[in-house]
Amino acid sequence: MLSIKRDYYAYLDELSVITILLPYMYHGGEANAFTVQGDEGSISLTIKAKETVQQYAKYTCISSVKLDAGKSYKIIDNHNGSTDLQIGAVIRTKEFDERYFYEGPLGIQYSTEKSSFYLWAPTAQQVKLVLQNPHDHTRSEIPMSRQDKGVWTTELEQNVDGFHYTYLVLINLEWREAVDPYAVAVSVNGEKGVIVDLGKTKTVKPILPDLPSPVDSIIYETHIRDFTIHPNSGADKKGTYQGAAQLGTKTSTGESTGLSYVKELGVTHLELLPVHDFEEVDELNVFKRYNWGYNPSHFNVPEGSYSTDPTNPYARIMELKQLIHAVQEQGIRVIMDVVYNHVYKKEDSPFEKILPGYFFRYDGNGMPANGTGVGNDIASERLMVRRYIHDSVRFWLDEYQVDGFRFDLMGILDVVTMRGVREICDNTDKDILVFGEGWNLQTPLPDEEKAIISNQEKLPRIGQFNDQFRDQMKGSTFDLKNSGFALGNGSMPNVQDLLTGSIGLTDDKAGMFMEPIQTINYVESHDNYTLWDKIEACFPDIEDAHKRKKHVLATALVLLSQGVPFLHSGQEFFRTKYGVENSYKSPDEINRLDWDRRDAFLDNVQFIKDLIQLRKSLAALRLQSADLIRKHASIKFHSPLFVEYTLSEVGSYGDWETLHILINADIEHQKIDLPEGEWKLLLMKDKVYLHDFPDVEENVDIYHTSITIIGKKKAAG
Repeated sequence: MLSIKRDYYAYLDELSVITILLPYMYHGGEANAFTVQGDEGSISLTIKAKETVQQYAKYTCISSVKLDAGKSYKIIDNHNGSTDLQIGAVIRTKEFDERYFYEGPLGIQYSTEKSSFYLWAPTAQQVKLVLQNPHDHTRSEIPMSRQDKGVWTTELEQNVDGFHYTYLVLINLEWREAVDPYAVAVSVNGEKGVIVDLGKTKTVKPILPDLPSPVDSIIYETHIRDFTIHPNSGADKKGTYQGAAQLGTKTSTGESTGLSYVKELGVTHLELLPVHDFEEVDELNVFKRYNWGYNPSHFNVPEGSYSTDPTNPYARIMELKQLIHAVQEQGIRVIMDVVYNHVYKKEDSPFEKILPGYFFRYDGNGMPANGTGVGNDIASERLMVRRYIHDSVRFWLDEYQVDGFRFDLMGILDVVTMRGVREICDNTDKDILVFGEGWNLQTPLPDEEKAIISNQEKLPRIGQFNDQFRDQMKGSTFDLKNSGFALGNGSMPNVQDLLTGSIGLTDDKAGMFMEPIQTINYVESHDNYTLWDKIEACFPDIEDAHKRKKHVLATALVLLSQGVPFLHSGQEFFRTKYGVENSYKSPDEINRLDWDRRDAFLDNVQFIKDLIQLRKSLAALRLQSADLIRKHASIKFHSPLFVEYTLSEVGSYGDWETLHILINADIEHQKIDLPEGEWKLLLMKDKVYLHDFPDVEENVDIYHTSITIIGKKKAAG
């Protein structure tokens, strides 16, 4: 803090509005004239209002000239008292947003001969680049020059590869040191930015299988550390990027694990929980604590706790790129879980240090909004915040070549920002998936502007986690003992729409979504109880074999419904977290993917593998539009728990003219008479037929808590 005499306080709340607070101990809080002095000279202020605020007299004053938020000004009153003009609420005004919106380069433009540095800090009076030589640890402070729109720049004519750097920013006469928000590499535990040559880390993206539509996707979610940390994972470098990239790993019984196992499973996309740099895991003592990664700190830097050498800024970059490349070489796309809705701690964030108050939302009382539940909400509607999110998405697409984004708490973000994300992805590859959690959270953004499920018509080709599918198929997420349709509850109201893409099978105005590509169907994710733990709580007294039937039925419904199926890793072998509902910081013993448990349930794993192959082989289960679903799909309830889901006249989508998907969530067997014709069996009980389809007689028994699929072949020729 610079030394300054403040007789009172003055704040720039709009570019021409100044709020002055006079303590009553200063001339009784009375003044009848104020001037503002700066480089332009002296400007008399007009007092528009005066009111009492606690121990202050509050004056609202108007300047005849719009001030520059980055310049130094002095306020003088008629008593000849003075204070500096501090930055106030101006940074949250539309006028500020538009005046200082900047479209030029940000971050570092590196070359071996020279590097240019750009920092957007429009309210700073001074900025210095702080460089630390990694060889002799000498520190130098280099003044930067202010350019148009509040951008500060400097250029160094030397090779600074590997140098550590931060910025010193002077705001309201207080120096703050911050890491560059656009940093692409950091030192251990993210303490400083590091200048790197990303050209040294380039990889060539493998050619991937065609993806005609998002409904052809099967998403499999996992966490880097969970994936291989189990003692029997067979990975050499457990819990790391390299461990996750390793092929040919096996358990002690010889069964495949890790990436080789995921390849065998047949999914199309591997979704990774956050891999951008996050807090609460010490990169020098990785196994002391665990975290999912939803505590973001540096959005464009890979997390160091998954690296074999977090002290080497290049290692984490190379190892994450190699992992993504290894997954893609198996024909599997990589989805990145991104957390642009909040930061770990607002006060410690580079955003807040460099431009206090701008990057976050505030309520009507001037308090930080907390729709995320972690103390801050990113203000994505502000132009430079939106630009930051778009730049970051573009960076991960271009530099790391990811194939999709899952947006954590997407409902905090605004529609315009998300539409921009979709456009950026389309400009790279229209096959890139974009989806997120469209929950309507209490953040100070009008509902019509939020990227939430009820605004899905404003978000074409952006998927949303279907919480109705989750809660009606398995039971309420927030009421542990409440069971859903797949668990034997016949009172669920929307089963027919959920099976058919949630597009409003008989009335499009009643559908949750415009198109089936917008519904992400799931009954389990990293959040909340696993499906197995939920079933254990709902049915403590039934046999495990019956619990497994309910589990298999719920999982099968995810894979057989119209829309985009999403599986949590380990769901196929009844993953348990031993009753822990929110395991975000629980130890590895709770969170790890248990490969021994997988070996114990190989029969069910094979069933899910076959069910995945069945979905892939039947294009009628993956109809690409709402119109096609309404044309071909119908639902008939024989009882509240016995549903006949029929796909008719679908010969143009494969070998089958008609498919009957008979879903029996009841504890009793059912029987159904078939129409005339030659019918074949595709699925019965725990057996999937991918070829050599058995004949079916005039009627068929439908086992309890199971699905049966029968089909009629289309006519030859």
